[in-house]
Amino acid sequence: MRTILAMLVLGFAAVLGFVVKKRRPDAPTQSLKAVPQQLNRKDFLSPESAWLVAVFTSSTCDACRDVVTKAKVLASHDVAVQVLDYPGMRALHERYAIEAVPTTVIADSHGIVQYGIIGPVTAADLWAAMAKLTSRV
Repeated sequence: MRTILAMLVLGFAAVLGFVVKKRRPDAPTQSLKAVPQQLNRKDFLSPESAWLVAVFTSSTCDACRDVVTKAKVLASHDVAVQVLDYPGMRALHERYAIEAVPTTVIADSHGIVQYGIIGPVTAADLWAAMAKLTSRV
């Protein structure tokens, strides 16, 4: 008799748990952090260069320092690399709605972002993106 009663209580608890779980509302929709789609090249150094690599960073971000080191290697006559550290460049972070760092973008001479990534990036991925973009010109 006790076994049957225990099984009934466990069964009831399982059904109740299932019902309660089903009634729980879905989590609120989270905004997705996004890479800007276009930059005004006049907001950045060397607007006349063919390409701009903009690295949005923060002085408290360890991953940002690593991305900056990798991005600076891309600098050349045709490629301007600019580091936009927060809070020093806060206005540009706000203008382009940068919500997470590091955010790295590669924009063409018209300011159209051709490549963007939020978070750490490998040197190989960054160099490959730049090589692919410059080979299309």
